[in-house]
Amino acid sequence: MNTTSEGSANIMAALGQGLPMILLQFGLVLVLLIVGIVIYMAVTPFHERELLRRGNAAAATVLGGALVALAIPLAALLATTGALLDILVWGVVAVVLQLGTVMVVSLLLRGMRTMIEAGQVAAAIPLVAAQLSIALLNAAAMVPA
Repeated sequence: MNTTSEGSANIMAALGQGLPMILLQFGLVLVLLIVGIVIYMAVTPFHERELLRRGNAAAATVLGGALVALAIPLAALLATTGALLDILVWGVVAVVLQLGTVMVVSLLLRGMRTMIEAGQVAAAIPLVAAQLSIALLNAAAMVPA
């Protein structure tokens, strides 16, 4: 009996069955991430693309933080669920929570827009910290007990 060829056949069979689902799940999360960042850029009080073109480090910090903050709960979903509907529903919840975080912090820090547009990284740090904090809590809440 050749266990090496049997093992290879088992691996190939598992890969053939699992790979399409993994690609589908990853694709869905990637779409949620892209849609989330596009919506984020549309609703934030500043114009990230223009600010980034001008080399604004504060805007780059905020946008980078938003991207990571959106990815954290989406990654938790990939790690804990296989159902596409669960990923979609909870992924949308994660995006909405991140957008809400930006809105709340923007209201609390009245001059944030002006400071970020002026390139003041110190104004970006509390926003990024809030985004990452909510993302981590959101990800932890999505992990089944």
